[in-house]
Amino acid sequence: MHETRTLAELVTAGWSEADLQWEKLAEAALAALAEGQVEPARELYAQALRVARTEFPPNDPRLAASLSNQAVVQPVSSGRIEASAAQAWASCGRWIDTMTAPRTARSSLFHLRMERLHRPAYEERWRMKARDMLETLRRDHGAMDSLELLDRDAAAQRLLQWDRERPAGMNDPRKFMAAMILLGFRRKAQGAGMGQVHTQAHTGATSLQ
Repeated sequence: MHETRTLAELVTAGWSEADLQWEKLAEAALAALAEGQVEPARELYAQALRVARTEFPPNDPRLAASLSNQAVVQPVSSGRIEASAAQAWASCGRWIDTMTAPRTARSSLFHLRMERLHRPAYEERWRMKARDMLETLRRDHGAMDSLELLDRDAAAQRLLQWDRERPAGMNDPRKFMAAMILLGFRRKAQGAGMGQVHTQAHTGATSLQ
């Protein structure tokens, strides 16, 4: 399900047109894979990479995700892109260090007051979860030649997971989770590796809302 808010509303929420464009392109690429349309997916991933390279800082996890997607969909010429992807994922920790956690609705006045009093601690807790998720993905990512493009069923399931677990707010955790979930590949070996990473990432997505 695509974001339906207007650009003006997104800008007010702190998002740019590029933020929304990248997310839409990544979703559309997965949707194309879910329909078995590999060539359109390649073009959409290429467009997403152009947006990320032009608009996002070098340590943005969405740039790392785009580089990885591109390396998998264009394996013949992926050597330099693969190296760039590895470097980008390695630098994402600095992006997480500056990530702003949203102010969440609390079920009681007590919890709301505690969050206000200890806001830095709340934000650091979110960053710790994001660092753990990033480390899990990097550890289990492996070499690009151990990955494969998602088939139709897997891409459809990835889209369903994003619809279900996408943070509702237009915020840094949503940008991070988009990079973690909107990946168009998995490990070739079934039942382990990349599939496990995404199971863990999805579990964490709910806690990042």
